[in-house]
Amino acid sequence: MGTASPVERWQGRWASEEDTQSFARQLAASPAIAHATLTLQGDLGAGKTTLVRHLLRALGVRGRIKSPTYAVVEPHSAIDCAVMPEGEPLQIWHFDFYRFNDPREWEDAGFRELFASPGLKLVEWPERAGDFLPVVDLQIDIQPDDMTPDTSNDPDQDTQRAVHATALTATGRLLLEALA
Repeated sequence: MGTASPVERWQGRWASEEDTQSFARQLAASPAIAHATLTLQGDLGAGKTTLVRHLLRALGVRGRIKSPTYAVVEPHSAIDCAVMPEGEPLQIWHFDFYRFNDPREWEDAGFRELFASPGLKLVEWPERAGDFLPVVDLQIDIQPDDMTPDTSNDPDQDTQRAVHATALTATGRLLLEALA
């Protein structure tokens, strides 16, 4: 899957959706995930929402997991989450700022309060919030794997991704340790 270089950056390759799921499970096992802000970057179809779905399942979210593309934010709650004290749910907010035309829309939407509250924040298209986005702990960049040999007849070729995770805080470094 990947290697860690010190604890500031992790890079690896997902050859299949199972690799994405394994990455999500490793993150979900870290207690640091409970109060982290993660950004997910990559083009349309890169696998950002797929990673979020696997992460939410690994954290114990049940029921339907929708993409927040139209709603901008989808709240989730994980009851029985292994990284939380017994009986205390993990609050999770999944944001998708793809439809923002101006970073001030973040401020106008009233997200400052959500980002200040305890819980996990997962942000797709963070660049569209500009400087309004609070401190990010871990930045995850997902791109089609350019190192993949030409396998145009291989239907699985589209699932292969190059992934880079960069810690921007101490919490981010703890999350990277879970990937090492």
